[in-house]
This record gives sequence, C-alpha cells and structure tokens, in this order.
Amino acid sequence: MWKVAEFGELVGVSPSTLRRWEGEGKLIPERTLGNQRIYTETHLCIARNLKMGKPPFRVVVYCRVSSSGQKDDLLSQVAAMEQFCLAQGVAITDLVQEIGGGLNFKRPKFLQIVQWAIHGEVKSLYVAHKDRLCRFGFELVEQIIQWNGGSVIVANALTLSPHEELVQDLLFIIHCFSSRLYGLRKYKAKVKKIVDGIDPCEK
Repeated sequence: MWKVAEFGELVGVSPSTLRRWEGEGKLIPERTLGNQRIYTETHLCIARNLKMGKPPFRVVVYCRVSSSGQKDDLLSQVAAMEQFCLAQGVAITDLVQEIGGGLNFKRPKFLQIVQWAIHGEVKSLYVAHKDRLCRFGFELVEQIIQWNGGSVIVANALTLSPHEELVQDLLFIIHCFSSRLYGLRKYKAKVKKIVDGIDPCEK
C-alpha cells in the first residue's frame, strides 16, 4: 500500500492529478481509520491505464440462470441479448454464460467480470435484467464498474427473468433462515446441557 505522495511518484503523476481522478470517480483510494488516502496494487493497474489514456475496451454480455435444468432458458436469454445488442449497433467482445444462483457472488465468471471492471477493462456490461447479474447488491456492482470508467445497461426484458426462478430464490432464503433458527435451537440446548452439568460449588 502507498500513501498519496508515494503512489503519485510511483505512477508518475502529481497528487493534484490523483485528487482530480478521485473527484471524477476514476480512481477512488481506500481510507485508513484516520481518513488518510491509501492506494493498493489494484489502484496501480488502473492508474497506469489512466495515465496512458487507455480507455476500457470490453463490451460484455452476461447471461445467467440458476440451474442446469434451465439451459433452454439460458439459450433464449443469450439469443435475445444478442438481438438486443445488434439492434443497438453494439459489437460484443465477451459473451459470458453462467449457471449459478443469484443470491451470492460465488460465481467464477461473474467475479471475472468484476475483476475486469476493477482493472478498468469494462466499457459496457449488458444484462437482460438486474437480477441476472445479482439478486442483491446490483447498485454496488454497478458503482464499481462506473468508478472504473464503465457502465451497466439493463435491457429490462422481463420475459428473460423466469418467475419460477424468483420463487426458487425466495424458497432458498426461507430455507436458510429456517436452518439458522434450527441451529440456534441446537446451540441453546447444548449450552443448557453444559450449564446444568456444572457443579454449583464450582460456579
């Protein structure tokens, strides 16, 4: 990690340039508990691209379904997004298809796109609907992409976001909370058993 002056010397730009990039949302440093600006290896990659005037170049289409049983839906989603981009006159550089739940970020291809964005490579990211990218936290992912010079375009094709999949996700959430409550009950029983087994004279 580097402080402002150290990082500016490493990249070859002045502290005022770093402040300007921060103000423009192009390079947002991390902050210490004392509110000091700190730059990391990730910032170094982005800063070098900014200095060279290298614009983001990837135009990514991301299509996702939750399970392998929805492969037909995935193919339909891909075809619809290709048609959408064609109508917009957009040349796709990366067509990414993934099978995985949208309730968390544990998806390798999704994380690869985020990594591209952090490195300042994503010019545009196209999705059929917000929930194709992620069920929760869409605005955070969008902000990361925007900070690094890109944008997210949502086609808003509601027909590409199956109602059944939303029901499955809701059921999954209920199952998770039920499991946690059950786990808490088991934990409470174990604690009570331990406490009941303690000799009062030893308390």
